[in-house]
Amino acid sequence: MSSEDPAVTLINVVEIPADQIDQFMVGWKQRADIMSTLPGFRDYALHQALLPESRFQLVNVAHWDSREAFETAMANPEFHSLRTAVQGELDVTGNAALYQVALSDHAGQAD
Repeated sequence: MSSEDPAVTLINVVEIPADQIDQFMVGWKQRADIMSTLPGFRDYALHQALLPESRFQLVNVAHWDSREAFETAMANPEFHSLRTAVQGELDVTGNAALYQVALSDHAGQAD
């Protein structure tokens, strides 16, 4: 990624009891379906911990064209409503931030 590339990566590590993940995933899919239609969205991958005692059971990595595109998407009223609802139903805490690549290595080719 060059310094001129405004693309950002959202990384959100999620604390949730393992026994609530299935219920959380239903709502996640609804929210992801909304976000994936908004301008600037590129992709996401939701990762699940292998062990149920892991502190962070889920980690979302999503790519956006820019910080502004992400912030605009987060203000979407339908998304916001669904997100607020899940926070009241489940014992879930998200820890999200936006990042840009600092260093990388792809098949032995360092940036």
